[in-house]
Amino acid sequence: MKALVNRQKLVVLFFGAAAFLFFANAASAQVEMSSQVNLNYMGVIPKNSTGNGITDDATRSGGLLLSYTHMFNSWTGVEGGYGWTRNTQNYSGDFGTSGVQTNLHEITGALVLKPTLHVAKIRPYVLAGIGGLRFTPTSDPGNMDGVLSQTKGAFLYGGGADFNVTHHVGMRVDYRGFVTKPPDFTLSSLTLGSTTHLAQPSIGIFFRF
Repeated sequence: MKALVNRQKLVVLFFGAAAFLFFANAASAQVEMSSQVNLNYMGVIPKNSTGNGITDDATRSGGLLLSYTHMFNSWTGVEGGYGWTRNTQNYSGDFGTSGVQTNLHEITGALVLKPTLHVAKIRPYVLAGIGGLRFTPTSDPGNMDGVLSQTKGAFLYGGGADFNVTHHVGMRVDYRGFVTKPPDFTLSSLTLGSTTHLAQPSIGIFFRF
């Protein structure tokens, strides 16, 4: 009996996956070129954060953002991305001042909406999703003792526009905002207990296929 139930579950799972792929392909068929790879140079502008008597004043920096967009139809799609930058988290409080130089890796997934705009060669979009921000301390000798790598969850929102240069290639102007918690690198003495905001304007190129 148990084996029969397991087989039934497998059958349901198989047909469910087949149905998903069928409708996804049918939706993608409505788009002439449903895939797009984007490469942007981004600026990272953190907001100062305060909590528990501690202030985190992170430095501004530049970095790279690589993303892939897949459109299910002309106005709805999804986008996954990876970004990298390096900055310094500067903390101040009763302990004085101290800093942590860190590599910041971001991995994101978002829903993309492209409203209809009857302007040749311009395709605006908005996006919203979630992500993970991985703070990895460097080997800089000025870093605080005991700091460890840490991942913070984040809410992502943003938008921008793609400007067609040719049928397959163009320029992308993008803005992303992250709402997250400041890193404490697993040290209770650096825990703010508040939220912060990272602004990420960027510009780059895309290849659509």
